[in-house]
Amino acid sequence: MKFHREGFRYIIMATLAWLVIGYLTVHFLLAMLWLVVAINLIIFLVWFWVLWFFRLPTRTHSSGENKIVAPADGKVVVIEETYEPEYFKDKRLQVSIFMSPLNVHVNRNPISGVVKYMKYHAGKYLVAWHPKSSTENERTTLVIANDKMELLMRQIAGAMARRICYYVKEGDAVKQNDEFGFIRFGSRVDVFFPVGTKLDVKIGDVVKGGVTVLAHLS
Repeated sequence: MKFHREGFRYIIMATLAWLVIGYLTVHFLLAMLWLVVAINLIIFLVWFWVLWFFRLPTRTHSSGENKIVAPADGKVVVIEETYEPEYFKDKRLQVSIFMSPLNVHVNRNPISGVVKYMKYHAGKYLVAWHPKSSTENERTTLVIANDKMELLMRQIAGAMARRICYYVKEGDAVKQNDEFGFIRFGSRVDVFFPVGTKLDVKIGDVVKGGVTVLAHLS
C-alpha cells in the first residue's frame, strides 16, 4: 500500500514521537511495566491511525464520458434540490459525501474537462454536517466543464479538518479520476448536478472515490 504525499510529514512526526516516547518510558518507567505497555500501545494506535488516514490504496477506477464518478470516499448524507449561490446562482441537485477520519481522503475529478472556476474560502470549522458548514466553513469551490455538462464540487472542512489542499487552477485541463485535492482529518465534499439528473446512489450509500458512479448522463 502507498501513502499520500500530504501525509509524509505526519508519518515522520508520529514515528519519531513513538520512538522518543518509547525510549523514555522504558528508561524511566521500567519498574511499572504495565504503564510502559499501556503508553506504548496508545502511541502505536495513534501511529497506525496516521498511516491508515494517509493510505493511498490501489484501485481499478470507473471511467467513461457518460459517467460521473464519486470524488471522495464516504457516506452519502444529503440528496436535495438547493440554491447554489456562488457560481450557478440557480437551483441544483446537491449530493453530499461525508468523509469520516477513517476514510481515504483523496479527492478525484468526477469527469474530464477544463477547470472553469476555482476559489478558496477561509472560514469556520463547524461539524461537516452542520447546515451552515457549506457557506461558513473553510472550503473550496471547483467547477469542471466539458461539452456535456458543468459540474461543481465543493470541499468543506469539518470540525477536525484544518487544512484543505487543492492541486488545480482555472484553465487547467483535468482527467477523470486524477486528484484535484485532499482534506486532512474529516470533511465533506458536495457535488452539484443539474436538476433532474438521475442518480445511481441514495442517502446512506457508502461510496468510493474514483470507483462508485454517482450518475449516468443520458
